[in-house]
Amino acid sequence: MATFKKTNDMQVNSAPQHELYARCPSGFEATLVRELKQLHCQRVRPLKGGVAFFGSTADAYRACLWSRVATRIQLVLCRIDAPNADTLYRELVAFAWEEHVSAHTTIAIHAHGTNTQLKNSRFTALKVKDALVDRMRSVHGSRPDVDARTPNLSFDLTLRENRATLYLNLSGPALHMRGYRESSGAVEAPLKENLAAAILLAAGWDELAAQGGCFADPMCGSGTFAIEAALIAAHRAPGLLRKRWGFSAWLQHDEHAWSELLVEAQQALPTSDNVSLHIVAADIDPQAVRVAQANAQHAGVDSLIEFCVQDASQLAEILKRHTDEQRLSPAAGLIACNPPYGHRLQATAQLPETYASLALGISELPHGWHLAVITPDSMIDSALGYTPSQTIACYNGPLETSLRIYELEPQTRSELLVTSLAGKTHRLAVADTGSEQFAARLRKVSKERMKWAHREGVSAYRLYDSDLPDFALAIDLYEACDEHDGEQFIRVAEYQAPASVDAERADRRLSDALSIIPAVLDIDRSHLFVKLRRRDKGGSQYRDARGESFVIHTSEAGFTFEVDLGAYLDTGLFLDHRITRELLAGRASDTRFLNLFAYTGSASVYAAGGRAASTTTVDLSQTYLGWAERNMELNGFSGSKHRFVHADVLDWLKTEARKGTGYDLIFCDPPTFSNSKSMKSQSFEIQRDHVRLLRAAAGVLSPHGTIVFSCNKRKFKLDTDTLAELGLQAQDIREQTIPHDFARTPKVHHCWLIQQCA
Repeated sequence: MATFKKTNDMQVNSAPQHELYARCPSGFEATLVRELKQLHCQRVRPLKGGVAFFGSTADAYRACLWSRVATRIQLVLCRIDAPNADTLYRELVAFAWEEHVSAHTTIAIHAHGTNTQLKNSRFTALKVKDALVDRMRSVHGSRPDVDARTPNLSFDLTLRENRATLYLNLSGPALHMRGYRESSGAVEAPLKENLAAAILLAAGWDELAAQGGCFADPMCGSGTFAIEAALIAAHRAPGLLRKRWGFSAWLQHDEHAWSELLVEAQQALPTSDNVSLHIVAADIDPQAVRVAQANAQHAGVDSLIEFCVQDASQLAEILKRHTDEQRLSPAAGLIACNPPYGHRLQATAQLPETYASLALGISELPHGWHLAVITPDSMIDSALGYTPSQTIACYNGPLETSLRIYELEPQTRSELLVTSLAGKTHRLAVADTGSEQFAARLRKVSKERMKWAHREGVSAYRLYDSDLPDFALAIDLYEACDEHDGEQFIRVAEYQAPASVDAERADRRLSDALSIIPAVLDIDRSHLFVKLRRRDKGGSQYRDARGESFVIHTSEAGFTFEVDLGAYLDTGLFLDHRITRELLAGRASDTRFLNLFAYTGSASVYAAGGRAASTTTVDLSQTYLGWAERNMELNGFSGSKHRFVHADVLDWLKTEARKGTGYDLIFCDPPTFSNSKSMKSQSFEIQRDHVRLLRAAAGVLSPHGTIVFSCNKRKFKLDTDTLAELGLQAQDIREQTIPHDFARTPKVHHCWLIQQCA
């Protein structure tokens, strides 16, 4: 940061003090506070999403010109009551707009926030505009025009409950628009300049640069980190290249104060003779490097940055080459990067390679280096083998992410030697020392489970089921019997970690596990599919780490099933129902079989294979019903005796009962909860509605027929008393239906045989 003239006490007392507000990227309020204090702003106070402060007009201009972190600098014009539109208008038409805006300028107005009466921000902005133009007409007889794209002056109104604050945007276009960005669009999703600067300052680059430290970005893209690092180290005001400012058309604009600040900023620029920086920007993409060079040239710092086309794995070599040229070997420095983000964390084809390259690149750095990474992926900790010393939750555009800062001390890097089932030794970076116990447990249970599966002829089964509470995962193995014949695929689903486990630590353990699993099981990382337990804003409890369909065929008891490892919460084959399906096959001979809530129809396949006279498969989802039909066809079961019904189960059962249709064997495995829009009833909840469901199913059951009723709600209680009143008796057969690979979790499902009382 450059050194600024501090206004003396007399000037402070005589200069009008404005109330100001600086907006900034969320998470970096403390960084902006530090910066504004260095700019001699007064009464600096952090708020959510920005910083309040006081200062003279010159102080406000200086913040506009020199702030690297702020998004915009706003002047507080007034605070008013705004419980409704009429009061808002009345308060603002009384405001002296003519002291700030000319009738011959152009304006834009933006509103933020709502209350019980002002529910639409566009309407609120319109009322502000009406107040402004009506006031200007009454004072001058004319009004300013609206220009939503490039106004001379813009105003913001923030509404909180029944109070509103009106701001004048002094900075004009957002301050991240420094003016050096190449507009070719050749590099996708560049990091905003002020976010990059905030990351660098939060990581201590200004102090490292002052000590002669080195900076590098091995994935530089359009060069934003390197350029902002050069601007910081060279004490160059980030606003010097900007052509438009919001205060230029402000009637209280002080051109003399602004001119003095520009001269001061120009004088602060160092000459090439006294600049000794060690900044390196590298990328594997030659086009990205060309764009970065062009941007640096526009920013006037191209002579301060060494550019090269190189993979991140060569980072130590790059730094050595460029520092050796100057016969320097900096003992400390900062690496900052914005790696590509994967939808399927640590399991896309490119992301593990990217992390591996970065891990290799930093592995040979000397003592005293730091790494700052902005990523939504906490799994990078395991890939690097470091636990971050600091994390800052933030956003990169609309994407929720975090800044992770690491101290790259070799002695703090964690590695784990893992021996696979095939006897191969792997050296893995991990972020949690407890991961060694998980590796040992996974190897032990997998070895036993694979022997059992081979002996029993099982091709899809559970390997690990939260055996260690700290590693709350379900790990399933699927062996393909199609064009991938014999290949093994792993599906990992994350359980909710105990409340006692820190969320960051749970993420690191999951990350370690996803590195350990393919190493222990001798499978390619591309054969690893992951379901992460995260609550999305839309309310979904799980989100897929990939979300793309990946279909294979697997076999069970001589039948073939289609499973999708990537696109859904479940793969299409409930592994814990293996014995239940065998039970159905054993009872199906010459029966009219009915499969309710059929999902992908695996029970229908078993019944048809057990020589059922007919099968009827019912589900509300057309997607799953089509899947069920494909499963039947895969096993040679087609024709008129196999029906597929797209319907709400309860509604359909009423219709069938009126027809007098009877079924000898009914399998009913309903969801725990459903509120599908296609349902005629408002919702379905298994505990609340199971008697109603079983009564309806009994209405189509033949006199000596059987209902096999199952559900997976852990605390479910069957209402046997009410069923008895309905003439139904239930036999609990859960223990007989739990497969060997689910013996650790016997409550994975409940199961009963339900028949009419004799």
